[in-house]
Amino acid sequence: MSSSDPTPPEPAPPHYALSRRLTLPLLVLYGLGVTIGAGIYVLIGLTAEEAGMYAPLSFLLAAAIVTFSGLSYAEFSTHYPVSAGEAVFVESGLGLPWLTLLVGLTIALAGLVSAATVSIGAAAYIEQLVPVPPALLIAVIVLGLGVLAAWGILESVAIAAAFTLIEIGGLVFVVAYAVTAHPDLLSRAGELVPPLELSVWTGIASGGLIAFFAFVGFEDLVNVAEEAKAPQKNMPRAILYTLAISTLLYLAVTSVIVLAVPLDALRQSTAPLTLVFGADADVARGGLALVAGIAALNGILIQMIMASRVLYGLADRGRLPPVLARVNPMTRTPLVATGFVVAATLVLSLLLPVQALAQTTSALVLSVFAIVNFALVQLKRKGDRPAPWVFSVPDWVPWVGLVSCLGLLSTSLL
Repeated sequence: MSSSDPTPPEPAPPHYALSRRLTLPLLVLYGLGVTIGAGIYVLIGLTAEEAGMYAPLSFLLAAAIVTFSGLSYAEFSTHYPVSAGEAVFVESGLGLPWLTLLVGLTIALAGLVSAATVSIGAAAYIEQLVPVPPALLIAVIVLGLGVLAAWGILESVAIAAAFTLIEIGGLVFVVAYAVTAHPDLLSRAGELVPPLELSVWTGIASGGLIAFFAFVGFEDLVNVAEEAKAPQKNMPRAILYTLAISTLLYLAVTSVIVLAVPLDALRQSTAPLTLVFGADADVARGGLALVAGIAALNGILIQMIMASRVLYGLADRGRLPPVLARVNPMTRTPLVATGFVVAATLVLSLLLPVQALAQTTSALVLSVFAIVNFALVQLKRKGDRPAPWVFSVPDWVPWVGLVSCLGLLSTSLL
């Protein structure tokens, strides 16, 4: 071969795919972990401040509203069981590249902000037990959970599932204790039925706006669809099971709380669940604080997994630099995207006023809900239904989801 011959190109690095290892039970526990979270420990008191004794109806109203968006997500997940689900949904329905990227980055940012915010709270809790500077605690928490997120999807989600079972166990214990300590609770269930008065139902609706955010999180399931087994069958089930179980838990906990605790005390408390325990409140507060701390760690882990999969999915579709789409052959996880998410979470939690940014996260998520519902409206209008088709909702469902999200968004902004 002469020196003038062109140098042969370097062979392209092998492309490794994500590993489909998540079964339906793990998907449901993942969804419950990110949906229930630590927020329910506070939201009950805030909802009762608006709706009073009828706070359970506020949660039921919120569940009814969010279910329409959940059905839209479930249908889309059978079309496109891939990472960066919402962005792909929007791209398929609306065909706007700039909006696709914006939606994907919005979801990733919401995950980063949530992880950073909860990291600060988790560090504040642990600092009471271990006298270590908060910055060091935050770094240990974020880096440690980052290692778990990079370890492998089955391993990290299995740990998250164990955390989720502890969270659920804490709520079930509250219900069981209340029913045991107050044997008349079940016979007083009629007190939860509201009268036909406008002021009462206005309070229930206002409480529903607060309770709605207790259900936000189920949508993160679509971002691990590329790692789910039999996604066309399991993803819709996981989404709907997550919403159904969350609703039952919220209704049970809220009902026993408003029946067992005086409303004035409930409205003024920052830890409303502990009030059920009466004289044992100090002991219960420690136990529930431990559960809430585990819920916080679980939230950080799940949000980092979700954000890394969104970045991976966007890069895999050419919307972000391809380095973020690299999958490690041993862990079968996107290590570069995960490393970026860990670094960004650290920066946000240590250097920036995350709390101010976190206040807009719910509005951003609601906006994405509305866009996804509209994208499904457009997809159905095109008649674009790629095989395999195993789940479908009536054409009016995304319309109801769109209108309800826009109504909640306008109300929350006002």
